[in-house]
Amino acid sequence: MTKVFIDGSAGTTGLRIRERLSGRKDLELIVLPEETRKDPAARADVLNSAAVSFLCLPDAAAIEAASFVTDPDAVIIDTSTAHRVAEGWTYGMPELAGQREKLKAAKRIANPGCHATGFISLVAPLAAAGIIGRDVRLSCFSLTGYSGGGKRMIAEYESPDMDPLYQAPRQYGLGQAHKHLPEMAKVCGLDHAPVFCPIVAPYYAGMEVTVPLTPADTSASVEEIKEVYKAYYQGGLIRFAEGTDEGGFLSASAFAGRDDLEVSVFGNEERILLVSRFDNLGKGASGAAIQNMNLVLGLDEDTGLIK
Repeated sequence: MTKVFIDGSAGTTGLRIRERLSGRKDLELIVLPEETRKDPAARADVLNSAAVSFLCLPDAAAIEAASFVTDPDAVIIDTSTAHRVAEGWTYGMPELAGQREKLKAAKRIANPGCHATGFISLVAPLAAAGIIGRDVRLSCFSLTGYSGGGKRMIAEYESPDMDPLYQAPRQYGLGQAHKHLPEMAKVCGLDHAPVFCPIVAPYYAGMEVTVPLTPADTSASVEEIKEVYKAYYQGGLIRFAEGTDEGGFLSASAFAGRDDLEVSVFGNEERILLVSRFDNLGKGASGAAIQNMNLVLGLDEDTGLIK
């Protein structure tokens, strides 16, 4: 069986990956005893002996862990922000043009950020088709469930003494320096990161990312944009769907518990809305990491995933 190690399996993403892989009959999960879980020598040994290791750590710890790996055949999938725009690391979104083949041969994979996944899924195909220019100045509105904030935020929202302010959506990233912005711009080939408005709301999981376009951003029509998405997304876990709403509404939790992502187009020729919906813990985190692992192991990329 293929040996897999999760470094940092106590965090939300690590726990979710471990939970989902534990039932796989084709994998052997390596688990360090509690007394050596944080020992650098023990971790280095496992990172070099496992076929695939997931880094579910803070950025600095992920950089340190990656430096422990000397075996040229060991595959590292980093779920932190540390390597998403770093040289020598392959960005882990196989649905991007040409990226699937790169990932199959990759040894260092940077798993995308959740907000970034939504933005890139909408913008990258349009940039590749010339629908928008690299100098465009976009905005992005992203709504997420509180599980995206990790164990501490989950505890805060589920506490019987929850702050009353948490009962309403809360905007954050107010300084426009959110950690996902560099990958959002680089992967899409944009000169400028978007004006970014992330919002956490009092529901557990699910994301809804919206990028508005006006004639100042593109001369393309709604139908032309739809055709770009239809042609671009022909496999993997991202697909285009005709804009169907739920009685005039669009729920951000519609894809909770799933690993796929849906892009849609709404609005009119004056004000276009590009919308992606997915699970921040699925395609936005653990599902994407497992998809990347499946690819490097030569498996069907949706093995063990829900769509």
